[in-house]
Amino acid sequence: MLNESRIKLMTKMAVYEEHEGRKSMSIGTYFRGDYIGKEVIKSIIYATIAYLIIIAVYVCYDFQLLAQDIYRMDLVQFGMQLLKNYLKLVVIYAIFTYIYYAMRYQSARRSLRSYYNNLRRLNSMYRKEEAKTK
Repeated sequence: MLNESRIKLMTKMAVYEEHEGRKSMSIGTYFRGDYIGKEVIKSIIYATIAYLIIIAVYVCYDFQLLAQDIYRMDLVQFGMQLLKNYLKLVVIYAIFTYIYYAMRYQSARRSLRSYYNNLRRLNSMYRKEEAKTK
């Protein structure tokens, strides 16, 4: 016998598994600190690559001016300024990444909690139907 509420619940769960569930389930396999730490480390690597690309573009764009002024510049001061700018970029980017992925982790855990509650409800529906047939 078909149970309409059970079919609706199963359909709802299948739609969740197909779309949002994949991402949430992959996030749910991590502990909170591990997931956020992994994403922050990735973002620091990406920020470093982006900063190096920006420096390379700047050097290519102003190469003639840079070549003329290289002997008049205080290279230690210039290097320190580059390092300060890099650290500012990385720290700000890491903070935003931490906040974003902490919220994303919480959202995934919340949706997984709802999914597991639906699984428990579905299991109890099966048990009730099984008990009625005996």
